[in-house]
Amino acid sequence: MSRDAAFPSPGPCAPASPDPASPGPASPDPASPDPASPEPGAEAARRTRATLIGGIAVLLWALLALFTTWAAGIPPFQLVAMSFAVAFLVSTSLLLLRGGRAALARLRQPPTVWLLGVGGLFGYHFFYFVALGNAPPVDASLIAYLWPLLIVVLSALLPGERLRWFHLAGAVMGLFGAALLVTDGFSRGGLFTVEGRYTAGYLAAVACALTWSSYSVANRRFGKVPTDVVAGFCGAVALLGLLSHLVLERSVLPDATQWLAAVLLGLGPVGAAFFVWDYGTKHGNIQVLGACAYAAPLLSTLLLVAFGAAEPSWAIAAACALIVGGALLAGQELLRRPGRKAR
Repeated sequence: MSRDAAFPSPGPCAPASPDPASPGPASPDPASPDPASPEPGAEAARRTRATLIGGIAVLLWALLALFTTWAAGIPPFQLVAMSFAVAFLVSTSLLLLRGGRAALARLRQPPTVWLLGVGGLFGYHFFYFVALGNAPPVDASLIAYLWPLLIVVLSALLPGERLRWFHLAGAVMGLFGAALLVTDGFSRGGLFTVEGRYTAGYLAAVACALTWSSYSVANRRFGKVPTDVVAGFCGAVALLGLLSHLVLERSVLPDATQWLAAVLLGLGPVGAAFFVWDYGTKHGNIQVLGACAYAAPLLSTLLLVAFGAAEPSWAIAAACALIVGGALLAGQELLRRPGRKAR
């Protein structure tokens, strides 16, 4: 298995599982506290709940590497098209079952909403695969995985958000933990060696990180847009993935295992994950979500070890300490007792 398989993108989108907390088109944004008054306890509880819901995406993305290994041999954009198509079909079917044709009205959103959603989901994957094709996988993966740190930093630009030292410190700890995993404990002679011939790949990896972090942060501005619209994003990404595949790749007829992998991806890491991430970034603590996102490569590596696709090492243990410690540090606002203020 290639080393970069353990560090795939946040994933190709998801069946819209019934979410009782999914906001309607006119529902207020619980993530936008009134600046004139302190956040009440009920509001804080809703924010914490939304953060936990968003954290489910990290758990689902941990399955991405394992399922991707089962789909080995399928060209990247073909796999994107297949998995997002599964997510679109399942999520729209559930949407129809829940509200009939009237529920599809939720997909009617302004062009800016579609541009952000489709651009974020497809743009990440496009730049990620371009980076992998034009730079060493380790280098491309490490640069691309700057997105959680960028989420934490960029969140300071949002109204009502405060970037505190422990948010940033936790994200940096997670970045170093991810670096240990990608580089096998820096056994490759450092993080990476910059070479001019890989400039296009490096730039694509930077664009990849900026695309996903910008999407995640800007998504907060659309808190009143229902999460169900992600179903439409999945359909658009499936079409764009198909077009990219037809232009850039040669088609491969999947076998039973590869079809199973595509379906599982569409149901989970490339499906449901995007729905819960959408809700979490709109209504939860985005700094905590950003720092905790570094748990995805760690959990992914542990799953690969458990299934015999990777070997345990000291680097994994050290990364575990850094990532878990960073997540606890960044998330201390959720963990501390009510009435105690973080400094």
